[in-house]
Amino acid sequence: MKVVVTGGTGFIGSHTCLALHQAGIEPVLLDNLSNSSSKVLDQLEKISGQRFRFIEGDIADAQLMQQLLQQHQPQAVLHFAALKAVGESTRQPLRYYQNNVAATLSMLQSMQHCGVKQVVFSSSATVYGDPDYLPIDEQHPIRATSPYGWSKVMVEQLLQDLVQADPAWLAITLRYFNPVGAHPSGLLGESPSGIPNNQLPYIAQTAVGKRPFVSVYGADYATKDGTGVRDYIHVMDLAHGHVAALLKLQQQQGFHAFNLGTGQGYSVLDMLHAFAAAAGKEIPYQLVARRPGDIASSYADASKAQRDLNWQTLADLTDMTRDTWRWQQNYPAGLEEA
Repeated sequence: MKVVVTGGTGFIGSHTCLALHQAGIEPVLLDNLSNSSSKVLDQLEKISGQRFRFIEGDIADAQLMQQLLQQHQPQAVLHFAALKAVGESTRQPLRYYQNNVAATLSMLQSMQHCGVKQVVFSSSATVYGDPDYLPIDEQHPIRATSPYGWSKVMVEQLLQDLVQADPAWLAITLRYFNPVGAHPSGLLGESPSGIPNNQLPYIAQTAVGKRPFVSVYGADYATKDGTGVRDYIHVMDLAHGHVAALLKLQQQQGFHAFNLGTGQGYSVLDMLHAFAAAAGKEIPYQLVARRPGDIASSYADASKAQRDLNWQTLADLTDMTRDTWRWQQNYPAGLEEA
């Protein structure tokens, strides 16, 4: 089987390419390199022994997308390409709707034109907004609290309407909780361009001295220590979740939504202390005001994925912080500067 992986050199996309390769599925990577590096391809080759096919370009480029689909005739598209920072989305909503919604619409039109009607969509637990109950299952009401979250809601609605109109389509939406960690080899991890938008890369960069301290956004939430609680999932567990969904559902049609998380909530301070233990050093931090769009607590009920996909997480918080620290030590300035 062959699949196209959009955002294939990004954090989650690149790790999923390794999981696909391990499962005997050939990934073809497409990325515009707006928040990733072509050096990821070298790292993937070091780990897998395989040079994956890569096309630099944008999913909104219909001519390129159709040419790619016609040339490689993939079974499915795994769609990771998107902007992903909640705070940034509140400052730049038009950019987020353009990149995450309009570009995805263009991609789906290209897929329809080429007869490729299976898509696995990289969604997010942010579609649930501030939860009514915990843990969050797939039946929880959908209501985002940021343009980023709404962009995911809009694409999910797009996919539901598409499969309703054309039953030949298969659309799998995977609602991630908080992906962290790195490949256990220490050769591949999260290497954001500029200042990290996500918490763990910022902690890791602080641990190697690249950042002076970690900003903890909000210390007055109704949680055990006042800081936000999240469900952190190791990126390789997440990657294997995509493979499980693709292999289990490829003979089906319709729209299928799954939470991918551990079901365990950890606070920001829990994460800081766990990383300090992995690094063997204290991590300086400062408590600052909440960010727009953030919520107090979010963790998953992932029993549907466990039941229907025969998938479960294997890594714990120790694994997540240890693997991140190994990666950050190997590439303290990031992959682009290595």
